[in-house]
Amino acid sequence: MGTPGPEFEARPPGPYDFDFPDTECDGWSTALLSLRFASVRGAGHRYYRRPRQDAARAAAHEPTGSVVFAVADGVSSATNSEFGAVEACRAAIEMLLHQLSQDPGRLDFQAVAGHAAERLWQLAEWRLSGREPERGDVAGLYATTLVAGVVRPHPAGPVAEICRVGDSGGWVLDSAGGRYRPLFGPKTGPDALVVSNEVTPLPHVPDPVEHTSTRLTGRQVLLICTDGFEDPLGDGDGQVGALFARHLAAPPSALWLAHLLDFSRETFDDDRTLLAVWPRATAEPR
Repeated sequence: MGTPGPEFEARPPGPYDFDFPDTECDGWSTALLSLRFASVRGAGHRYYRRPRQDAARAAAHEPTGSVVFAVADGVSSATNSEFGAVEACRAAIEMLLHQLSQDPGRLDFQAVAGHAAERLWQLAEWRLSGREPERGDVAGLYATTLVAGVVRPHPAGPVAEICRVGDSGGWVLDSAGGRYRPLFGPKTGPDALVVSNEVTPLPHVPDPVEHTSTRLTGRQVLLICTDGFEDPLGDGDGQVGALFARHLAAPPSALWLAHLLDFSRETFDDDRTLLAVWPRATAEPR
């Protein structure tokens, strides 16, 4: 993609990183919604023998016909953030499914983020052989961003409700026009001279937790991603935006999404995760 990065054979991560494969993907459809996601290890981690620190998980809530999802980006400075990313996704999915079953009309994103953070505290306590951890212990071991939410079917178009902790992102792609609309604010203001990589991730839980909602209409697609995808995407007007607008006009196979996500572009070597949801009324899977 543009000027590619260097070519090399991926190196294996450490011997105890076998739970974190280089690439994973998933894809399925309910009666009204289609979901695909893929997560690939970045070139930096492939070269330096680090595991993929991104994670994604999704589930169908059959009583409401909703799709529940979570995407996380383990913070590179944390010792075992790959575990934190996976467990934060699992905890968020559990809480969202529970809330939909208890009261489908109300989502408590503060509780979702809090449950994910509590899971990280529990991991740290286990890691420390039962000693009560301090915040620095948890962050030093398992810090991770999190974007989680629900897409509910609706006659006027599915409604997505999304929360996040940290700087992972969400977009709506209008595949007909190839335009991308961000769901959250940019990392920096328009006049910033330097893009900051500083992030406040879990186990910190902001009050209130940042959240938003949007309705998907026409040929719109919900995209949830880590910054390994968001950074090369930019504002969507370049080659990366054009490529994905073309290939996400309808749900591709999960394997093809993983292949697309594994593009090579100079200077962009972070792990990449992308989760997408389509209304089936406007884009049947192929």
